[in-house]
Amino acid sequence: MNDPAKLSATGRRAMAARDWNTVGLCGIELKRTAPGNAEGPFFLGVAQKAAGQPKLASQYFTEALQLDEKRYDAAIELAFQDVLLNRHAEARELVDRYRSQLGNSPLYLDLAGQACMRMSLYQDARDLFEKALELQPGIEAFLANLAACVVYLGDIETAGSIYRKLLRKHPGHQRYHYELAQLKRATDDEHVRQMEAALRKTAAEPARNIFLYYALGKELEDLERWDESFDYYRKGGDAARSTMNYKVEADIDVMDTVIETCSADWLQRDAAAEPTHPAPVFVVGLPRTGTTLTDRILSSHSSVDSAGETQLLQMVLRQLGGAAFGAEPTPSLIRQAAGQPAASVAEGYLQAIAYRLGEAPWFIDKLPENVLYLGFVAKAWPNAKMVHLRRNPMDACFAMYKQSYFRFAYSLDDLARYYLAYDRLSRHWREVLGERLVEVEYERLVADQENETRQLLERLDLPFEEACLHFERNVAPVATASSVQVREKVHTRSVGKWKKYEQHLEPLKEALVAGGVAV
Repeated sequence: MNDPAKLSATGRRAMAARDWNTVGLCGIELKRTAPGNAEGPFFLGVAQKAAGQPKLASQYFTEALQLDEKRYDAAIELAFQDVLLNRHAEARELVDRYRSQLGNSPLYLDLAGQACMRMSLYQDARDLFEKALELQPGIEAFLANLAACVVYLGDIETAGSIYRKLLRKHPGHQRYHYELAQLKRATDDEHVRQMEAALRKTAAEPARNIFLYYALGKELEDLERWDESFDYYRKGGDAARSTMNYKVEADIDVMDTVIETCSADWLQRDAAAEPTHPAPVFVVGLPRTGTTLTDRILSSHSSVDSAGETQLLQMVLRQLGGAAFGAEPTPSLIRQAAGQPAASVAEGYLQAIAYRLGEAPWFIDKLPENVLYLGFVAKAWPNAKMVHLRRNPMDACFAMYKQSYFRFAYSLDDLARYYLAYDRLSRHWREVLGERLVEVEYERLVADQENETRQLLERLDLPFEEACLHFERNVAPVATASSVQVREKVHTRSVGKWKKYEQHLEPLKEALVAGGVAV
């Protein structure tokens, strides 16, 4: 069959059926028989997208647009692949350019919204999702995307209403239960009973119940049913770990390589000499130690914007280190990146993040995991600020253990070993960075917010502003596990929470103490 119209129709049917092999074959045949037809490279882009090959998909979607610049479907597909490749500026330009052409395509309105979500452009994403739902009301995927988006914008009521609506139709949907549980503190056991009923009804193996386990643990903790809560957290961690081929030694080796490689002598060699404007403030630490709270306090200042959590520094170091797209950090990558010019780190990062920056002279990148790369930050930016959050080790570890996100925290043994390596890394940064490293203790910040905020601003050479004491009024989006909590005023409810679980956490405590960590 070499009739372009018939090949196109066959490819479209195959797309609807998710028959990606046929989609690809139609693309190949169309490129052979109709090389000027944008449908051929478009189909090949869709096939490569389904195969998880963003670079190849991006190439084909680019070719389709070159053949027919009116193909908004190729443009939005390309934008989404650009986001996956951390080419955010290019993705945003495509969405902005083609947005007006999406008025009759709920599918591509939704995909454009997803691209904006991944770029932390949450109000744009909300507008796109709502437009998609105007065209096709009730589509569950669109509703779920909208619910996730409005949480980041602080519209908890709308998110809760959507998740409850979805659960009335799908009472056993684990992810909807999980997301609903995160929205507010449970005050009764109604939702707990619903989740327990869903758990009984599924009778599925533990690996398929991960989200329900964590959601039940969270709401039972809200209700102060400590032992039951921990049992579900443990089940969640055990189940999550069973699905992974994870060895904590790999992460420990990377941290130890950073300590070995990023020495005081290395920091002085070939360091960038020119300050940059706007200048970065990197807020780092272990997850769940107050990085989001600190970001909200600082970004309430008139001289500071927040870019949120970005992967862009890691992306640049990966490129400079010769690693493949999406590669995990390795000792080899660290050593290779450490041999590259510091100015290349600064230039690559600032080019990548430029699409997010406003007029403020300072901006925050608050990805906690950038604690690994503070040496690269110090070397690349002579005027960068580095804020390191510290929290009681047991509270910090337990806060990570009870989340579904952190692969090193699914077992108490892995968590203890990871924390001890992180503690070595922290001590190394204090030694080699000296006064450039601004450390903030979470417990002191929540106990005496005004005094600690004043001291923090002073150390960052920022004048005090009253708005920093009222971060809960900050309307900027928040896309972290703390997106709900930071809409509240500062509180101390989480300080010492681990002691409610002390019996269960005894092995963790013993391992940390044995490793020289005071708890």
